[in-house]
Amino acid sequence: MSKDLFAREALTQIPKILTLLDRNPHSPTYGCFDRNFWHYKIKDFANGRMQELVLPLALVYDLPISDNPYYQQPTIKNWVEAGILYTTNTVHPDSFCDETLPLEHSASATAFSLFAGLESYHLLELMNYEILQGFERQANGLAHCKFSQSASHEALIILCLERLGQMLQTSKWHRIKASRLEWLLSLQSQEGWFKENETFDPGYHTLTISFLAQLDDLRSDLRLKESLMKAVELVSYFIHPDGSYGGEYGSLNTYQFFPYGFELVGEWLPDALRINDRFLLGLKNGLSACYGDDYSLGNQVWNYLLAWRDFVPGRPQPLARDVASIWLKEAEILIKRRPYVELYVALNKGGVFKLFRENKLILSDTHFSLQVRQGRQIKNAVAHLMSSYTIHVEQDEVLIEGGLSWVKPNQLSSLKLVLIRVLMLILGRFFSKQIQGLNRSEIVQGKQDAPFRFTRRFRWERNQWHIIDELYADSWRGIISAGIACDQTSIDIPLSRTFQRGQLQPWLDLTDEIRKLTPGQSLKLERRF
Repeated sequence: MSKDLFAREALTQIPKILTLLDRNPHSPTYGCFDRNFWHYKIKDFANGRMQELVLPLALVYDLPISDNPYYQQPTIKNWVEAGILYTTNTVHPDSFCDETLPLEHSASATAFSLFAGLESYHLLELMNYEILQGFERQANGLAHCKFSQSASHEALIILCLERLGQMLQTSKWHRIKASRLEWLLSLQSQEGWFKENETFDPGYHTLTISFLAQLDDLRSDLRLKESLMKAVELVSYFIHPDGSYGGEYGSLNTYQFFPYGFELVGEWLPDALRINDRFLLGLKNGLSACYGDDYSLGNQVWNYLLAWRDFVPGRPQPLARDVASIWLKEAEILIKRRPYVELYVALNKGGVFKLFRENKLILSDTHFSLQVRQGRQIKNAVAHLMSSYTIHVEQDEVLIEGGLSWVKPNQLSSLKLVLIRVLMLILGRFFSKQIQGLNRSEIVQGKQDAPFRFTRRFRWERNQWHIIDELYADSWRGIISAGIACDQTSIDIPLSRTFQRGQLQPWLDLTDEIRKLTPGQSLKLERRF
């Protein structure tokens, strides 16, 4: 499989990245990548996370990729340095930057922008004492920030400290790196997955692998290698037979796959290369997810470019797909495999599933969704929110029972937005983390029980999956619309709700069937695949 697929995908995004950048040397925002701030002027602060986009530019400047018009272009190098300087000159006095709110002091945005700045500075062999001082201030802030519940963020912080420590030839963060690494390793479950806020998501898991592999590449560590071996083995379960990856059965609904770590690990673990080769097959067939969102564009592009640069020659032969089933009890994901058929089920999301047959996606299903009128309100009840459902798993049958939940409205009103801004401007410099928590409670979905219950049964018989759904309610009054979508989710994070070709499956409309029901009757849906 050609490594140039990685480069081709990445290069198509460079014009967009350059469009996001203020390239005017006389502009006060020269080097800023938040176009909504510097150009459209619909924001009153810049998103520091977007300064991560310096790294893709540094890479296309440095890499002799075929048909790369940006290679060794002096203007690109100047823009990269301007982007790094903009970051160091606009951070808060504590060297943290903002991401979604003014005076937010986001550790995540600071870590991503610092990592990109460090790698770009190193690649382009810049010599700028002002930038190095800025890097050190940012690193000091990250070194002493609270331990994160996000493994990917924690791995990134350690990677930044290691990279800068080597650049400055200092051991000042040695103890802090050791303690943070202990914490990070504690975030890995016995099943091999790294926790993102106490849950498992396949997409973020590959990002964590990427950072840990780079850390191990900088300073070889046996414990890191052991951790990476378990993490990579887990990914082999989730790279689908068609080369696509992840989806709504993951806790955070991501399709993203970050290949760079697998090339680094592949130098000593051939199975990692087999995973990348299968992903390249999906990439070739247009089955990767869209990552063109302004705020999540950067890490995918630089990851692809680094995978091209460090692509391991001499690939191992692919192995036949294992037909053994896998039950990850901690992650609450079940993978049922039969010859030529693979079923991925999220037990903790009511039975959200993907079904593949002969290396093709047959069905993606995110469970019942109801639109219900209650007085003047129209509310959405769904069966896909994470919860503790009643589960029975046997060799040829899986049963999941539980209740639907109301989706919490996630739009900010003008009044709430003004209140949040006022709070941040008055109290943000002292209580930014507490106010961020209040804001997240408005945006991240909560769970409140709705008056509907369901059972979902998967039964393997006659070489088919027989899927039987039943929906129960005391009353069917007020239901405006009912159906099952292939990609419905109810959580808002940067990498969720991206488009992937499998989402072209049509909505299964059950509204007419619901209207035929009398009080006490249940809706029953049977499908065979």
